[in-house]
This record gives sequence, C-alpha cells and structure tokens, in this order.
Amino acid sequence: MTAPTTAMAASATAPGADVSSVVVTDHLSKWYGQVIGLNDVSLTIGRGVTGLLGPNGAGKSTLLKLITGQLKASKGSLKVLDQPVWGNPAIYLRMGVCPEQDAFYDRMTGLEWLMALLRLQGYHDGEARETAFAALEQVDLKEAADKRIGAYSKGMRQRVKLAQAIAHQPEFLVLDEPLSGMDPLARRKTIRLLRGWAADGRSIVVSSHVLHEIEALTSNILLMHNGRVLAEGNVHQIRDLIDEHPHTVRMRAKDPRRLARELVSSADVLSVRFEADLVFVETAKPDMFYARLTEMAANGSSGEIFEVTSPDDNLQAVFEYLVKS
Repeated sequence: MTAPTTAMAASATAPGADVSSVVVTDHLSKWYGQVIGLNDVSLTIGRGVTGLLGPNGAGKSTLLKLITGQLKASKGSLKVLDQPVWGNPAIYLRMGVCPEQDAFYDRMTGLEWLMALLRLQGYHDGEARETAFAALEQVDLKEAADKRIGAYSKGMRQRVKLAQAIAHQPEFLVLDEPLSGMDPLARRKTIRLLRGWAADGRSIVVSSHVLHEIEALTSNILLMHNGRVLAEGNVHQIRDLIDEHPHTVRMRAKDPRRLARELVSSADVLSVRFEADLVFVETAKPDMFYARLTEMAANGSSGEIFEVTSPDDNLQAVFEYLVKS
C-alpha cells in the first residue's frame, strides 16, 4: 500500500489512460536455489480485471511478488504501467497490494493498523484516520474498526488486508487469494466492490485456485501450471473442461447438520460428509451450488456460515488433463 503524500495520492487516483497494458513480461524467470518458481514467462496483461488461476504451487504468488517489486527477477524483464518495477518507488505509489500471508501487529486495532501504514506514507494524523476509516467502511469493517486484529476472524483479517490495499485509491490492484476464508456474504460484497473499482477504470490482477471466484470477477484469465502460463483468454473456453470434474466445497458452520439438511436434497449435490464443525459437499454444478449457498447465508435458512473454501484437488485434475492433452 503506497501513497506518501496527498499530492501523490491525488495523482494516483486518476487511472493512467495512456497506458494500454498494465503488465508486460519478457522471458521472465525466478528461481530459488535449485527450485524454479517462474519459468520463462512472456505475457501482456491489459487494463481491466485479469484472473490468475492455478493450483497451489503453480507460480501465481511468485509472479505477483515480481509484479509488486517484492522479488527481483532471476532472468528476463518486467514492466508495470510502462515502468520497470524493481527498485522503483514511483511505481509502488500507483499500486495497492493484498498479500496472501498475514503480517499484522495483533495488538493494534484495524483502524490503528491502517492509520500507522498511512502515516508511514506521509499522511498526517487527521487525514490518516479519515482515509483509514473510509477504507474499513468499504470492506464492511466499520463496526470492528476499534477491535484488536488478534481477535479478528480469518475472513475479517482478509478484509482488513483488502482495506489497506485500497485505502490510498491506487490505479492498479494486485490481490493474492483475497477471498480466501471469507463467508459467502462477505465474498459477494467483496466481488461487487472489486467490480465497481474496475468499472471506475482501475485495473486488477487477482489470483485464486477457485474458478468460481475468478469467473464472478472477470472472463479474462491466465492459467498457470508449474511456473508457466499454460493458457490465457476467455474463461468460458475452459468451462466445459472444468465442469467435467466434481467440485469439493468445505464449509465451517455454526450448525453443520442443519446446513447439510438444507443442501443434501438438491440435484447439484453429489455427496455430503461431516468433520467436527465442517461440512464437505461434492457438487457437479458449482455455479448453481455457490449461488444457492449465498442465498441461504443471506436469508439465514441454514444458520450461520463462517467460512467457505474449496480444495485444489479438482482444479489440479483439470490442469493435469490440460498438460497431458
């Protein structure tokens, strides 16, 4: 998250209409000792929303860390908004970053944490407080602004990371698994927020290993596998392949048996099993299932749903199929 002065923040607010591509890489590689994280990737990411899709270990996080200047490339070149990234603070001012890993001071409240980051960037106290509170309000953490982050749920921690990414109104957002751990209603609200940002002319690169999340945001995707870009284009072109494989969805709920009763009678559910407060559902029609689950969470018919996640196994099977084809 970057925007050291009010003047710089204002200049970063207006999207750069003169830049047609937000990211351009040329034979970009990154290795960690003998381990290759990214392997000879050449791509162009245009303006708007681009989904980075792939199972864990595909190279998504490595690519995003290179894009945001957190890692230096081992080989090749990279430009963001037509500027080199590594060691270039000027370009950091125009980006907002939501990392996959948490890195908080748990004794600080959400408001204190955002204010501290904004003050480090040059905001004075009053401006930092106003800007931080506005960002928390956008991600529905207004009521938890004065609550310690250490007491936040997984979904709340995800939302406060998103708040710090958008607080300074950047023109380019880089989001690494931003919806992980959120409950269905928070996911829906976050997706609407991000789509609104894109509609305002900002660009977003968002990673996920869950097709449904990416498809709700954009039809433009990059498929990654083993450090390479396997395919790019319209998500609907691989929809038939994805749907050949049943999807497993894991839900943590206040009353898992009640939730299961609501789900098990539907045609899109193939199987249901329990594990403590978790419900595991296998579905052959993920779009229908996720839409119905969100409505159930909204009307409270199944009790409170705390968290929804989807393991990699199903998507991994699709990638293995694509690689062998």
